[in-house]
Amino acid sequence: MIKIKTLIVDDEPLARRGLAVRLEEFADIEVIKQCSSGTDAIEICKNQKIDLIFLDIQMPGMNGFEVARALSESTRVLPAIVFVTAFDQFAVKAFEIHALDYILKPVDDNRLKQAVEKVHTYLKTQQDNAHKKKLASFVAGITGNNCEEILKKLATGDTLTDRRYPESLAVKEQGEIIRVPVVTIQWVDAAGDYMCLHCQDGQTHILRKTMKELEQELDPQLFVRVHRSAIVNTKQISKLVTQVSGEYLLVLENGQELKVSRSYRDKVKAALAS
Repeated sequence: MIKIKTLIVDDEPLARRGLAVRLEEFADIEVIKQCSSGTDAIEICKNQKIDLIFLDIQMPGMNGFEVARALSESTRVLPAIVFVTAFDQFAVKAFEIHALDYILKPVDDNRLKQAVEKVHTYLKTQQDNAHKKKLASFVAGITGNNCEEILKKLATGDTLTDRRYPESLAVKEQGEIIRVPVVTIQWVDAAGDYMCLHCQDGQTHILRKTMKELEQELDPQLFVRVHRSAIVNTKQISKLVTQVSGEYLLVLENGQELKVSRSYRDKVKAALAS
């Protein structure tokens, strides 16, 4: 019998042990590790092949959505992920829309059995790419760059809706306010307290925002942070070049070259691969 190598990720020791005991009823599921943090789970997934993760949503330090996003960006083959949550049925309807399974605390035996059956179906079909895209879209599309936002909505019982990003940015220039279509922005760099929007028509518009504020307004499916002070439109990327020094250089369609900092390298690679 082929064993399904499984992680349980939850900051509550009793919750971890309780789920582990219930999973003993499934002969083909092998719990190889119980992790108290998302960081530990990510490290394990980097070093060995994990088939399935039962992932708690609300954890200190790194919550479940942040862990899922990190895994989608850093692992070659994404494990099947079943979210575990204490939030009510009404609040988690959004998971069904995005075809991601979940179980509620306290864990119901029948619901756990259904989740395991879904995992079996997923592993048999081996639809990893489709699963990875759905997970990446779910995490990035709903939570954007602020994973705490979705936790607050779930905690208050609010329904979850797909986050809409603006199609244009309002820029004040010479006493006038103009609208800059987001799709025309090739890349953005910081100049003190201002953001320079470099556009396809060759113009540069100056926007008074912080890099963090602007990053939260831009669709993460279209824009990627490549440096502490630079954001790039992924549609404008021509190639990623590895230099002799080991550093990476991003080349845009217009020939513009941008340095990719080490901390954003994996995120850029994931954006190019999608």
